[in-house]
Amino acid sequence: MYGAWKARAAFVNVNYRYVADELRYVLETSAARAIIYHATFAPLLAAVRRELPALRHFVQVRDDSGHALLPDAVDYEEWLAAEPPDPIDLPYSADDLYVLFTGGTTGMPKGVLWRHEDVFFNGLGGHVPGFERLDSEAKLLGHLDAGLGGRFLVLPPFMHGAGQWATFNTFHRGGTVILPDEVRRFDAHATWRTIERQRVDQMSLVGDAFARPLLAALREGAYDSSSVRVISSTAAVLSPAVKRELASLLPDGTMFIESIGATEAGLQAMSWDAASGPGGHSAYQLRDNSVLLSDDRRRALEPGSDEVGWLATRGHLPLGYLGDPERTRRTFPVIDGVRYCIGGDRARWAEDGRMLFLGRDSACINTGGEKVYAEEVERVVKGHPSVEDALVVGVRDPRWGQRVTAVMSVRDGGTAVTVDELRAHCAPHLADYKIPRAVVVAAEIVRSPSGKPDYAWAKAFAEESSCQTPIRS
Repeated sequence: MYGAWKARAAFVNVNYRYVADELRYVLETSAARAIIYHATFAPLLAAVRRELPALRHFVQVRDDSGHALLPDAVDYEEWLAAEPPDPIDLPYSADDLYVLFTGGTTGMPKGVLWRHEDVFFNGLGGHVPGFERLDSEAKLLGHLDAGLGGRFLVLPPFMHGAGQWATFNTFHRGGTVILPDEVRRFDAHATWRTIERQRVDQMSLVGDAFARPLLAALREGAYDSSSVRVISSTAAVLSPAVKRELASLLPDGTMFIESIGATEAGLQAMSWDAASGPGGHSAYQLRDNSVLLSDDRRRALEPGSDEVGWLATRGHLPLGYLGDPERTRRTFPVIDGVRYCIGGDRARWAEDGRMLFLGRDSACINTGGEKVYAEEVERVVKGHPSVEDALVVGVRDPRWGQRVTAVMSVRDGGTAVTVDELRAHCAPHLADYKIPRAVVVAAEIVRSPSGKPDYAWAKAFAEESSCQTPIRS
């Protein structure tokens, strides 16, 4: 990634799980001219290359797949050996480009185009809350010399922004980036062995999808976790129960940092709680570049307001979506002369002046005229001792319009959770209309490799399943 930037090229993240149509779409939308790929993906690339006339340079990395070099491709090691050793001397600009494709959980992936200056100060360590703004070479060098980044284990894959941004932040604070031994799948036991061997003091993950396997492995193995000081979660929140259980097994004072943000908005809010209480909410401190806007998007909501608002960001923002001016116009409106990013996240103020994150408006459930935000309910559902993972969706209902339904997997050794048991668990923390009225049990909850939920799968599974157990309306 840094090599591409040094060459003043914009690299494109490609999900290794893409099928031909998705791969073709990303390479065509990004107007990619060169691609570096492992030999195992040669057949997939061969299937789409004729439809991509702009893609002219193919660099193939050897692996154990046995696939031959594609026609007109060059072998990576041979290509590297033939290059002159002298460093490239190019004039760099704050306007150089960085493109990051979204996960594509609501359709095809969307390319978000950033200027280097904007993405650096927004989310890559140029202005971290609690630290000075790195607006000069001297300040940046001071951070690098101080080594504030620690020994940071990056668990999310580089094909997603969570992995990229954790890496760049660590580098820009003079830290050491450590990668898992196994990068093709998440192995919790191997992760703890890496932590022991490398004396990792900080690690990044994506919510419970990573944290629960880590917790189970830590219970099963006699691993030395004494070096761990910080666990950072982004792109998905940690459920309170998981945080409490991890905190009980890790060194006293281990900090849990949760970040709220988006590919389009960058870093918007953070929480530095050690382990949250049982209420199901994580409270966040808004960054100075973020605000809560009213439902009509015409005014800012001040602390003390009980309205549900839109989480919006201003200041250092991306140029927009690659090749999609209409979506850019909708997502980045200009309000009273200020350009905002309104990516679709909903939130409200807590009594103490912090922000309560509710979740994506697109995952909002309308039941009997009331709005229910899926992520708010999921945090409580996942606190049940028998629940391994869960997503909450709305299923068609003749009376309520949509019935709040929990799609869940059960922990090893756990027992199936009935609707009555789940409602009793949720009752102290959620209004009655938010509590699931049906339960569907799945062997496993489908998520992306970075841990993001697949709500389309959950909704289809819930609607087609015969395992639903709706309560009496």
